[in-house]
Amino acid sequence: MPSFAVGESIPAHTAHAVSVSLPTWKANVGYEEGEKAVVDKMTTGYPRFFIHKSIEAFAQDITAKFGKPGQRAMLFPTRKAAQRCTQFIRDKASQDDLAQLEVLNLVLDSTKKHSEALQLVRPAVSAVLFQQEAFPIAKQYWQHSGDGVSSRRAEFCHGLFRDSLLVLESSPQSPRPSYQKMSRGPRRYQRPMSIDGVNTSTSQTGIDSAKNGSSDEEAEALESSRFLEERFGRNLDISLVENAKSAVRRRIAGVLTEDIDLTSTFPSMESDARGVSNFREDDVYLAPCGMNAIFTAHQTLLKTREPRKSINFGFPYVDTLKILQKFGPGCLFFGRASAADLDDLEARLKGGERFLGLFCEFPGNPLLTCPDLVRIRRLADEYDFAVVVDETIGTFVNVNVLPYADIVVSSLTKMFSGESNVMGGGLVLNPNGQYYKSLKEVLSREFEDTYWAEDAIFLERNSRDFITRTSRVNMNSESICEVLLAHPNVTNVYYPKYSNTKANYDACKLPNGGYSGLISCTLKNKAQAIAFFDALDTAKGPSLGTNFTLTSPYVLLAHYQELEWARELGVDPNLVRISVGLEDPEVLKSVFTAALKATEGVPDDSS
Repeated sequence: MPSFAVGESIPAHTAHAVSVSLPTWKANVGYEEGEKAVVDKMTTGYPRFFIHKSIEAFAQDITAKFGKPGQRAMLFPTRKAAQRCTQFIRDKASQDDLAQLEVLNLVLDSTKKHSEALQLVRPAVSAVLFQQEAFPIAKQYWQHSGDGVSSRRAEFCHGLFRDSLLVLESSPQSPRPSYQKMSRGPRRYQRPMSIDGVNTSTSQTGIDSAKNGSSDEEAEALESSRFLEERFGRNLDISLVENAKSAVRRRIAGVLTEDIDLTSTFPSMESDARGVSNFREDDVYLAPCGMNAIFTAHQTLLKTREPRKSINFGFPYVDTLKILQKFGPGCLFFGRASAADLDDLEARLKGGERFLGLFCEFPGNPLLTCPDLVRIRRLADEYDFAVVVDETIGTFVNVNVLPYADIVVSSLTKMFSGESNVMGGGLVLNPNGQYYKSLKEVLSREFEDTYWAEDAIFLERNSRDFITRTSRVNMNSESICEVLLAHPNVTNVYYPKYSNTKANYDACKLPNGGYSGLISCTLKNKAQAIAFFDALDTAKGPSLGTNFTLTSPYVLLAHYQELEWARELGVDPNLVRISVGLEDPEVLKSVFTAALKATEGVPDDSS
């Protein structure tokens, strides 16, 4: 198993790594508390929470050239995304903090001749400049929306900027786009969650270059360098970028199931892909990350239908709840996604309450329970609300939720990629959904393809063996569950196969599907949980769906400022979450057996 020091990127020596090593329980607490001994060692972090070195360096150069003293910059791929950020700042910041708030658009210098390839890549960046005091609010927008530039885009555009090929746009800014009014939401949820309170100003130390990487790492670095060297289009076959995106969309649609040469002809789209008729490739939209797919789904619904409160059904991934609370009329929250919660919702609907849409995960994170999508679909049809399902954990190899949803979203950063070196998100429309036509009209008018070319190339390459990897991870997960279930110190094993909502999962499970690659467990007390986690010989950090096993004290990381609130909803603050990888199953079983052995000397009555 790999060994990572505190703050090291996961994978090691990977310039665009998605995870960061927090190898002990104490290190996770130190991260949440902002302890210098931890944050000063962090070379990277999860990209929506930690602003990557490449992005920060570019932002600093922009402010140095165009900004005023005391200003900072946050970078977005388009003018519209930057304007959404400025509107969020205006809505949330005090009047004093709104001074010097502006947007600068950087585009290719039109006075110089550029290759066709460079023009087709469309390198551009829009910078939001603001006073230092407004940074926490700007960071909230970056984090919740997923609208920010990717590190690869920043790296590429920064090179153009230094070469004086990316310059300040001279044309006037367009009017601000229509944007739904933000809501501060119920007072209970205004308190900052842990990710809101992270002090990023002390942790932007960037990534150290690897001097001695493995052959795979060297190959990736070389591939990245070649892309940058070809930024003038001397050798890059630009058609591969669009073909890569098409291949990714078709994999998401379920019609491209084998490896394929990007220069060859792709198989035709079948009319019944993903279990629905009339499905087309252009019903799949690529986003820069999974959270941006959720943000886009919510914003699209607000522009498609009469703005109303949304429903968050189930214990939420933190930023999903934040999006529903802060952008639009607010949110009705059902924290357990139980049959009783559905009874409550149905009673409200019968009483005349109406909603924009219901957002849920299938299965949920971290308890791996599944909402009753059959009943939810019936209620949605009867009482006129949209259904948005996040299938990131289940994956479309294991389950098919599209027939029950109007929109399916997914984080392609996770299992779809597996390599933990590129971000991506997917949004899929149900072509037979009752809102399909109006959603399609809004998206055709509003949607911007901001998925950066190099990210698309990496994601396409990574996802070629998605189906076989998923099947292996399913089997490995069941092997680990057997070890956990057999040990007396393990009090709960959360996995769809053993959940009291297994019937809901099975209603969507595909004939050859499994029960996913995510497991959570609890032990008898906190001391045992710490002993177990610290003894686990796996990579440890945020994210999931990696090709290697990755564990974390998930509730501690995601809900550090509200652990008691999580406990009230049935989520143990000392829960350990396990994202299962592709390792040999016997090795995995021995690793977990050894970690459980470390709990046996810990008294049962510890707290």
